[in-house]
This record gives sequence, C-alpha cells and structure tokens, in this order.
Amino acid sequence: MRAFLFPGQGSQAVGMGAALADASRTARDIFDEVDEALGQNLFRLMRDGPEDELKLTENAQPAIMAHSIAVFRALTQDGGVDMAKAASFVAGHSLGEYSALCAAGSFDLATTAKLLKLRGQAMQQAVPVGQGAMAALLGADLALAQKIADAAAQDEVCTVANDNDPSQVVISGAKAAIDRAIAIAKDMGAKRAVPLPVSAPFHCPLMQPAAEAMRDALSYVVVQQPAVPLVANVTAEPVTDPDTIRDQLVDQVTGMVRWRESVANMGSAGVEEFVELGGKVLGPMVKRILPDARVTSLLTIDDIEALAKEIA
Repeated sequence: MRAFLFPGQGSQAVGMGAALADASRTARDIFDEVDEALGQNLFRLMRDGPEDELKLTENAQPAIMAHSIAVFRALTQDGGVDMAKAASFVAGHSLGEYSALCAAGSFDLATTAKLLKLRGQAMQQAVPVGQGAMAALLGADLALAQKIADAAAQDEVCTVANDNDPSQVVISGAKAAIDRAIAIAKDMGAKRAVPLPVSAPFHCPLMQPAAEAMRDALSYVVVQQPAVPLVANVTAEPVTDPDTIRDQLVDQVTGMVRWRESVANMGSAGVEEFVELGGKVLGPMVKRILPDARVTSLLTIDDIEALAKEIA
C-alpha cells in the first residue's frame, strides 16, 4: 500500500519547478493555469525570486501547491499512473491538504489556487506583524511540548500547532508567550527550542479571523468526493465526505496539524510506501515515525519517470 504526501509552507525555494517545466509540457501547463487563475506571474516568482517575495504567505501557499500538482500531473499524465490504483490515501501538511485534495479531484486547480491565495492573505491579516510567533521544540514529544506551552502561556495564547514527529513539535501563539516557552524549554526537558521565521502564528486560536474567512470562501465552493481517502490534519483519520472535508478545512486553520498520528495511522492501515510530491520535508518526518517505511521524494523528471516505471 502506498500514500501520496504533499508538503506545506517552508518547502518553497527560488528555482522551484523551473527544471520540471523545461522537461514537461504538462508541468508547464499547470504553472500557466495557476498564473491565469491568480492573475499574477507566480511561476516567474517561483523561478527567479526574489526570495523575500516568494516566502510571503500569500505567494508561498499557492506556489507550493502548484509545484506539487505539477509533479503529480507529470506522474499521472506523462507517466500514465492511475492515482486511484497507485495510492490508498492522500495527505498533506497544512496547506498541503489543499494540494492533496486537488490531486484527488475534490477541487479543480484554479479553485485550489484561489483558495490558497485567500488563505495566505487571511492568515497574514489575522494577527498584526510582530504580535505572534512560532517555535520548534526539538527533542520534545507532544506531551512535553504541551507542558511547555501551558507553562509559558500565562493567560496568553500558547499552544501546540504541529505534532510533526516523535522528536519535533511546533508551538504557536502570542510572541511574548512563545518567547517564554523558548526560554524555559531546555530546563523542562527539550533539547532545543528554535524560533521559526514565519510572519504569523499559524494553527492556533489567534487564527480565528482567517478560519472565518475560509468558512465563507469554502461555502461557495463545490467539494467533490476524493478519488482516494484524505487523512485529515485535524483528526488524523481518513475522510471522503465532501461536507466533512469542508468543515475540517475550516477547523484546520486554528487546529493542530496531527501529522505524527496521521502517518502512524496510515502505517497501521497497511501503508508501507510514502511518496512526497514536490518536496523533501515530509519524508524525514515519516522515517522518524515509521523507521521501516519506504520513503520516495519526487522533485525531478528523473524521480517521476523512475516511480512511474516502477508502478507501471
């Protein structure tokens, strides 16, 4: 059994997709379609930078999705891989959940791009710059991370945002509370606490205005049943019902990304191979969760052709 995984924010880099677009007309068409949907030359920004503009949340989110879907379409259209037969589940980390749903046919590409542009803008606008922060707690599991967050909160928001793997948990909230958490983390048992270079405190209650914006936007969108089940961030369980998917995408904005549990649950269901499309971020997490799992990362046309040949 195999699962297709789609990376989240932080996997963007100047030059992303350039070589793939040169090698695959199918990939190039994806980038052109996203540009047209958004009314901006996003692919030029992906290819040439500048980095500061690419990493803005409203640009990074649709860019990462476009890259993942370009890889996916090169695999399925050029490589002749039938996703419904090749994969038992799809899953994505935060914004990657939208990429996963696009790949599985729940959203068309233009709709996905527009939703992620709006999501990025809404998340950026939810909290004034400088008032929120995030930090990665290394060498900490979920229970320890929650204790550190609780101790640092002091009546401010400070909560677990991403339970990534057994040794890496990300916390999010008010900047002063995150600063306190960083200061006490080592004494409480974490190896290290690293502030993250993000522009807003994602996946915490401070994102409620962004959740409401997404609730409104998603109310106008038709969600199709995915070709294969999505393992949802907020529950770590498979879902196929369109209305449930819509509700969980709203909950996801303020809720914890339960990535460790998601991967563990797919492993328990029999998944032995995890294929990351458009990044090399999730693969190392998977190996820390399921050391015996096979992990494949698809970035280049050679990666794509090798997997297509193997599956076919």
